[in-house]
Order: sequence, then C-alpha cells, then structure tokens
Amino acid sequence: MAIHYFCRHCGTKLGTLEEKSVHTEQLGFHKLNDEERHDMISYDTSGDMSVKAICEDCQESLERNPDFHQQDFLIH
Repeated sequence: MAIHYFCRHCGTKLGTLEEKSVHTEQLGFHKLNDEERHDMISYDTSGDMSVKAICEDCQESLERNPDFHQQDFLIH
C-alpha cells in the first residue's frame, strides 16, 4: 500500500510513502473528524491511498490573499 500526498489547491504531488503497514496515529489521521477524513482521504482500486494536503506555495498564497480561500483551485 502506498500513500500519495497531493496539494488540494494546485494538484502538485507532494510525496509518497511506500509502507506495508502504517497506523493512523502515526500519520495524524486519528485527529480528523469524519467529514475531514472523507474530504481528505481516498482509496483507489489497488488499495493505495491519496491524501489531500497543502503545498508551501499555496499556503503562502492563501496567507497573502485570504480571498483565495473561496477558490477551489489555485494556479501559481
């Protein structure tokens, strides 16, 4: 099982963890409520997990331009 991290705003691949077994506590997923889990985590047919996070560029853009929070996708 691989865990792939992508930016939720621009789609950039942030990285991949190639682990056979990982506990949700190690990844911090246990701190998410059900709605956040549903929004941020998905699985593909091979069992790999995709996690939506935020890249540094989008984080900086959002901090400088709070109005960008209304946008689903950021281009930078």
